[in-house]
Amino acid sequence: MSEKNQERDVYAAIADPTRRKLLGLLAEAEELPLHELTAQFQMGRTAVSKHLAILKEAGLVADRKVGRETRYRLNAAPLQEIKDWVSFYEKFWNERVFILKNLIEEE
Repeated sequence: MSEKNQERDVYAAIADPTRRKLLGLLAEAEELPLHELTAQFQMGRTAVSKHLAILKEAGLVADRKVGRETRYRLNAAPLQEIKDWVSFYEKFWNERVFILKNLIEEE
């Protein structure tokens, strides 16, 4: 897999705690400008912009220009892929716990 394709992968995009925090901030607001997002981190605008670019490449963030300012908003639709994947394993573990519970109760 090429480096560019890897950056576009939703799983790779959310693997970083900074990007997960950015998604959380965007989930709580309709839109946020870069300067407001940057204020939430101990890093510069360039570093935050790079994280936002990765999220944008994965389809998790959209942006728009308002004058000289860039505003960002969450696009949660690609997270459905992760929800579906986690749901499979949730069902798997729920079934295992049910079996284990029945075995314990039999003793």
